[in-house]
Amino acid sequence: MNNPIKKVLIRPAGALQILSYKEAQQLCDQTKEGLNEVLRRCSLAVLNTGAKGDSGNALLETHPDFHIKVHTKGRGLQIEIDNAPEHAFVNGEMIVGLQEHLSAVIRDLIYAQNDIIENSEFDLDTSFGITNAVFHIARNAGIMQPEIDPNIVVCWGGHSISLDEYKYTKQIGYQLGLRKLDICTGCGPGAMKGPMKGAVLGHGKQRYDSARFIGLTEPGIIAAEAPNAIVNELTILPDIEKRLEAFMRIGHGIVIFPGGAGTLEEILYLLSILLHPQNNNIPFPVVLTAPESARDYFEAVLNFIEQALGKAASQKLTILIDQPEEVADFLKDGIESVTAYRNATSDAYYFNWNLHIPFELQQPFSPTHQSVAALQLHRDQPDHQLAGQLRRVFSAIVAGNVKSEGIAQIEKQGPFQISGDPIIMQHIDQLLKRFVEQRRMKLGTDHYEPCYNIVSQSSLKNE
Repeated sequence: MNNPIKKVLIRPAGALQILSYKEAQQLCDQTKEGLNEVLRRCSLAVLNTGAKGDSGNALLETHPDFHIKVHTKGRGLQIEIDNAPEHAFVNGEMIVGLQEHLSAVIRDLIYAQNDIIENSEFDLDTSFGITNAVFHIARNAGIMQPEIDPNIVVCWGGHSISLDEYKYTKQIGYQLGLRKLDICTGCGPGAMKGPMKGAVLGHGKQRYDSARFIGLTEPGIIAAEAPNAIVNELTILPDIEKRLEAFMRIGHGIVIFPGGAGTLEEILYLLSILLHPQNNNIPFPVVLTAPESARDYFEAVLNFIEQALGKAASQKLTILIDQPEEVADFLKDGIESVTAYRNATSDAYYFNWNLHIPFELQQPFSPTHQSVAALQLHRDQPDHQLAGQLRRVFSAIVAGNVKSEGIAQIEKQGPFQISGDPIIMQHIDQLLKRFVEQRRMKLGTDHYEPCYNIVSQSSLKNE
């Protein structure tokens, strides 16, 4: 039984001590243009770290009286919190790591709004302008460390995974930690927490005392994937597209574990970049891995990718099943190639400027019934463009499963209607059914009610 803490006052350290009166007012503004509702949702998720569940709406319903306000005082910033989750405190004091995450939320919401979105110097209608914005957000958060050689491994995978799969992610993290590689994830539970937890032990054995556990999230998904307690560098990007770009720009290699719709969204986003002709010669190690018990998961994923995008797409992905040491060595060797390439091209170690990310991939995709129905899911286009369209299918499913706006749309208008090439639709349907059978779609759900209908274009013509 959670007994909320009625009222607590916090004074964050660092740059937030000198927040302006205007910025404080923005964070307290409860109008549509204000930031208070976004701050409330993100802050509640942060303070609810460790609790089970992946629905932002359910979290708000559980804590309807949770409120947060920001005040500027003579000695700096003061955060006033009402009815916070009790497990965020020890002996009446908020856990230090959660205070840091709360400060990161405030820092990034204010910076993105005032210094990026409302700043005419950032042209978010151009590809370079968006990449430049991602760079500035990451730099403001202190993510980029120019004095460190490339060593950041991005770990993707589901928050709803089996115990066997979770233990395996810890084994991988342990091996990465022994090789003094840092970890970057979506910062949530499951496959985002396991590698960090394993790396803690690996780093400890190597007496590696500058370990970095980077978490990248965005306001729409933070309630579903609240930052786990190990994250020591948290950044909130304005939307999912900038979050995905940040992974690609900051990371030096990627390991992918089993997951659900969100993991497929990430894989397809990755392929839409790696398949682009302008990125043919840029080294970027990617490995898909799982314990033996989940071999069929990646076999199903690879079959879907080959059927939808062809063998050229599947060949961009290396699969190593139940081989933790080989996975770590593969990434270590791959990152050495990345380092050599960055040296040869004079590209920064800390930000992958040379990687080409098409403008259409950078555009925020708002999953609505109209936008989902308009997706171009046919073969008469380059593979990298089809991968980008397919990625939006799974982005919509994630929204309908766990994001408050998506859930509200499904409740009001019914499931998303996903239509396209009959063969592609058939394989999407088969893959999603596998995810449902394996309970990879949503936490704590004995009976999953799909937020989508798969409809082939041929059946639409026959109606």
